[in-house]
Amino acid sequence: MCAVCPRRAAVGVRLSSGRRVSTRGLRGLRPTSGKVREAVMNILAPWLEAAVFVDLYAGTGAVGMEAMSRGAKAVYFVEADRRKARRLRELLSGCGCGFKAHILSMKAQSFLRQARKQGLGAQVVFADPPYFSGQLGQLLELLCQEGVLAPEAVVLLEHHAKELPPEEVPPLRKERTYRYGDTVLSLYRKRP
Repeated sequence: MCAVCPRRAAVGVRLSSGRRVSTRGLRGLRPTSGKVREAVMNILAPWLEAAVFVDLYAGTGAVGMEAMSRGAKAVYFVEADRRKARRLRELLSGCGCGFKAHILSMKAQSFLRQARKQGLGAQVVFADPPYFSGQLGQLLELLCQEGVLAPEAVVLLEHHAKELPPEEVPPLRKERTYRYGDTVLSLYRKRP
């Protein structure tokens, strides 16, 4: 079990383990709410054990940390904001989970292009792009490039209820949506 060191996290986002992830000094964050984050973990639970997990637009990293605590073997935290990525690196440095955590300070699109070249084979991807950024369709297309996803991967998008991601971007197909107020989670599965 990997948990954030309690001495380092005094204020911020509370994980399901009861620990808090500090958001001190990080402005402009829209962290996934505790209720939605719990729903994310419940939805993804069947695929988390020993999975390669990608947390795109990681922000505080709370979703990726939850995935680590629930058995993911490797978590890629992708955050374009260098300050947020540095803070995430600090949070994870003393918790004994460095072998699982890969923190990358880069844009999600750049990471996915690099992942394609390296044949990452992610089994679970969680993506929470900025609301109304117009990135959902492009993001799904990049995820569908050969080598990014494992053969039976799942992708969970968090987006605003007024945003409508595509139903299908082969080989990804939307299987289900979950609504929590203005927040929607759209679950996609990769099909052969």
